[in-house]
Amino acid sequence: MAKRRLGQILVDLGYINEDQLWDVLEEQKKSPGEVIGQVAVRIGLVTEAQLSEALAEQWGMQVINLKETTIPPKVLELVPETMASIYKIMPVSLKNNVLTVAMADPQNIAALDDLRNFLGYDVRGAVASPADVQAAIERYYADRQESIEDVISSLELDEDDDANQGGYDLSSIEEMADAAPIRKLLNMVLLLAIKDQASDIHLEPFEDEFKIRVRADGVLFEMVPPPRHLANAIVSRVKIMANLDIAERRLPQDGRIELNVGGNSVDLRVSVLPTLFGESVVMRVLDRTVVQLDLNKIGMDPSTLAKFRTIVHRPNGIILVTGPTGSGKTTTLYSVLNEMNEVTTKIITTEDPVEYEIYGLVQVPVNPDIEVTFANVLRAILRHDPDIILVGEIRDYETAEIAIQSALTGHVVFSTLHTNDAPTAITRLRDMGVPPFLITATVEAVLAQRLVRKICVECRTQFEPSDELLMELQLPLAQARKYKFYYGKGCQRCNNTGYKGRTGIHELIDVNDDIRDLVTGEASVDDIRNLSRAQGMTSLRESGLKLIFDGVTTIDEVVRETVTEGFD
Repeated sequence: MAKRRLGQILVDLGYINEDQLWDVLEEQKKSPGEVIGQVAVRIGLVTEAQLSEALAEQWGMQVINLKETTIPPKVLELVPETMASIYKIMPVSLKNNVLTVAMADPQNIAALDDLRNFLGYDVRGAVASPADVQAAIERYYADRQESIEDVISSLELDEDDDANQGGYDLSSIEEMADAAPIRKLLNMVLLLAIKDQASDIHLEPFEDEFKIRVRADGVLFEMVPPPRHLANAIVSRVKIMANLDIAERRLPQDGRIELNVGGNSVDLRVSVLPTLFGESVVMRVLDRTVVQLDLNKIGMDPSTLAKFRTIVHRPNGIILVTGPTGSGKTTTLYSVLNEMNEVTTKIITTEDPVEYEIYGLVQVPVNPDIEVTFANVLRAILRHDPDIILVGEIRDYETAEIAIQSALTGHVVFSTLHTNDAPTAITRLRDMGVPPFLITATVEAVLAQRLVRKICVECRTQFEPSDELLMELQLPLAQARKYKFYYGKGCQRCNNTGYKGRTGIHELIDVNDDIRDLVTGEASVDDIRNLSRAQGMTSLRESGLKLIFDGVTTIDEVVRETVTEGFD
């Protein structure tokens, strides 16, 4: 049964009339991201209380006045402060195994499913105003802010109690995985990782300990390790959430956990690997709110970006993006496709796996187990009348050959290669067995990129680098001393790392006639690089230097991510 529209409910309740509803709808067109209820409150036609009553009517929930509600401590213990803040909820009561939570956004019904999965209770929603929910979180959780260290300490105490008094009957792994302390620990790890915009969560069993590590801004950080004896229970809890077979511990398994955090869809790709001391788990966090698929926001130098935009709109040819794993190649290509995604253009992608779903693109996942390889999918794609094709990666001659045939028959083909810089990509195709005349006939451009961490803006501090540090940049000292240098001292915002977020450094080769002559003559990588630089290519190191001099990143980051070949 379809939900009644909120605007009509406000009219039916007598809070606004039909003319005022049209005014609200007209105002909403000016700010498309704002929902109709917020618009009505903002322009003063209804109050927060009236909006809450209308939302409750729409979703069949009760209205709760948090200012007049006393919440029992036992109920507060069920929902950690991190979860309450991220989901914008406040636990209110627990009766007959049904947990009632006041929601700032009752339209986020998917959050209730997440909470049921996280907490193990039947969860029922109620409506409260966003301001009341936020005030209640600040009031009730002021002295209850629990850290992972606190949860692990309580787990260790439980272990002592179990040893002395018999404790819980956790004889089966399923019971253990479903126990409240295990749920609480895993919930906190997942939510903190998502909050810190982590890309991966690692659960690693060793002989004497069980490590939890999180990769944020490309660097792994270790969390406080939980007791070793809980490893199987924690891994089993992840497998239950990902709908994997908890009885199977000898084979690798892959699954996914779908969450709805703060109104945003977050996808966790789960991979389980049997090791010497138990199962290791890695969860890849795919959060669309963290990755902005916008070419203007990937950190490309304006002149390079202008040239790249011109190249991607050419009618046919292959455009390659190169770099090591985790250098942002996929994000750059998605940003290009997002910009070119129009009704008049048919775009088909084949990826392993499909990382982000984009409306309007036909996306095909690769599955080598059943012979759904890049090459086989690419053959089938050509029969679907595409204008633009994205091949996740050119790994072998067969895929390269079909990509080249696609470009020769009038298609634009985007793909990636794992090479250290742009000039090497051309020789890599040659090494795969692609004849030079086909490379020159199809490859239009090669973009190489890396990701460097940005200095945290809250604790950015100017400093005088030592001569040794400056010499790593391979610049004359007198020239380098003309610039200001910065680093991050470390603060709460950046978890005392000095860095927050990442940006790209790029080098772009436009394969023109001069470079085609070199490729045809089977010239070396150095020859191609030198000619490209003579024609105005900004190298990865030079791109990084600009970011250092602009106070965006540090010398250490650029030196770590770039080589010095061809730099004077």
